[in-house]
Amino acid sequence: MQSIGVQVSGVETETAHPIVFRRRIRETQSVSMGSNISAATQPSIVWLRRDLRLQDNPAINAAAQRGGEIYLIYIDDVAETLRPMGGATLWWLDKSLRNISREIAAHGGRLILRRGSPLEILSEVIDATGANAVFWNRRYGAAERAIDAEIKQKLSDRKVAVESFNGSLLTEPWTQKTGSGSYYRVFTPYWKNVRANFTPAQALPTPKRLHDPQTVRSDDIDDWAWHPTKPDWSAGFSEMWTPGEAGAHKRLDEFIAHGLSGYSDDRNRPDLSHGTSGLSPHLAAGEISPAQIWRSVRGHIYTGNVNTDSAWTFLSEVVWRDFSYVLLFHNSDLATENYNAKFDAMPWRDDAPDLTAWQKGQTGYPIVDAGMRQLWHTGWMHNRVRMIVASFLTKHLLIPWQSGEAWFWDTLVDADPASNSASWQWTAGSGADAAPYFRVFNPITQGEKFDATGDYVRTWCPELSSLPRKHLYAPWEASAETLRQAGIELGTDYPKPIVEHKQGRERALDAYNSMKEKREFA
Repeated sequence: MQSIGVQVSGVETETAHPIVFRRRIRETQSVSMGSNISAATQPSIVWLRRDLRLQDNPAINAAAQRGGEIYLIYIDDVAETLRPMGGATLWWLDKSLRNISREIAAHGGRLILRRGSPLEILSEVIDATGANAVFWNRRYGAAERAIDAEIKQKLSDRKVAVESFNGSLLTEPWTQKTGSGSYYRVFTPYWKNVRANFTPAQALPTPKRLHDPQTVRSDDIDDWAWHPTKPDWSAGFSEMWTPGEAGAHKRLDEFIAHGLSGYSDDRNRPDLSHGTSGLSPHLAAGEISPAQIWRSVRGHIYTGNVNTDSAWTFLSEVVWRDFSYVLLFHNSDLATENYNAKFDAMPWRDDAPDLTAWQKGQTGYPIVDAGMRQLWHTGWMHNRVRMIVASFLTKHLLIPWQSGEAWFWDTLVDADPASNSASWQWTAGSGADAAPYFRVFNPITQGEKFDATGDYVRTWCPELSSLPRKHLYAPWEASAETLRQAGIELGTDYPKPIVEHKQGRERALDAYNSMKEKREFA
């Protein structure tokens, strides 16, 4: 297999083949920035982004294979073209960077932390260290690709070797093609294709030694102030999460041991602590790669240690993440514009009080409110409940999906530029392979069906904890005596519904029909 340089939407990408890369490095030995150190032993810089791990990291491995000292840097890019990260994401990255800094130090190195223009900072570090190669793992958003392409060109002009790799996906967005040669717009055939044809590359080792560029200054992460204060709204985060590479692998091991075999059924049960893997924030930060997850789960399938159907169902969810990146790569405005342009004619409502009630978990629908409170307290929400609350916002309240996507972007520790927008559009009906708009989740029956024990609602809506399960998902239907015995006064202790279910559903369907009529007569 050869290293093939290709042009994808104006961005050069290359497969990571160390033999070919080393040959390219040797070819640049005659131009080594005037240094008297041979190119083969000059330092390499690895620019970390959302790939905060030492194991199975193609960029780090390429530097190790090359030889010479390895310097690792993380840059907080403040470019106006980039979408600012949400508060919950910054909380996670603060802990993850501290964790990997300790791991780097244990291998003899020091993580450089800097804020500003990546091109300027990388150039400064190159000048200070004599490095003549820079490695990174690729990003797939349009703004990120543009930044990376400019940096690659500018550094190449300086005779600095630059190589980028796939460090965050199973397969890259331009590799899987339909029979007609286009990208996949429907998930099921995409999943079938990946399942039949994907084989992960061999796992890459942790580097034996990293290095401390003593001539390069580093910011103090405390000065970045990514941990919230005044108030510190993250108290519940640390109770649930252990950011970092070790935490990611521990969570994977625990899920395989206790949750994987029952995943097909249990993944829809928010009342179960082991029903889902909880790996999404680790994937978002790059503390574990999807290839590592694939190898581990496939190994258990081969040995017969897990329920095969459940294991494949779980892997299909990992592939859904890849599919979301296909959509993002080919639709750069996925987080802001309707994938299906027909929805540009949807008569959305601008209702700030309803949006605030949804954000605060005060809609009067317990399964919705439980999900929104879980999100605020832990930075995460069960996937089934994500679909319920998204359906409620976009259909019962007829508030545009962009408002929900933006709230999730700020409050989710696993906020992902592809999965977040693709999933919101899927639920709203405007996305690729989307759920039909006329499919309106009933928040009452959804709670009854999936919160089988009632523990989920009782945990996150404790004011309802004494209510019999019969009335737990529609407390307004309980008799006055039942509410009195449960210590609940609707409108005081718990809100009345902000919209009646039947009314909200009919309003959503009317809006959908109105949108279709506008399109037909446009």
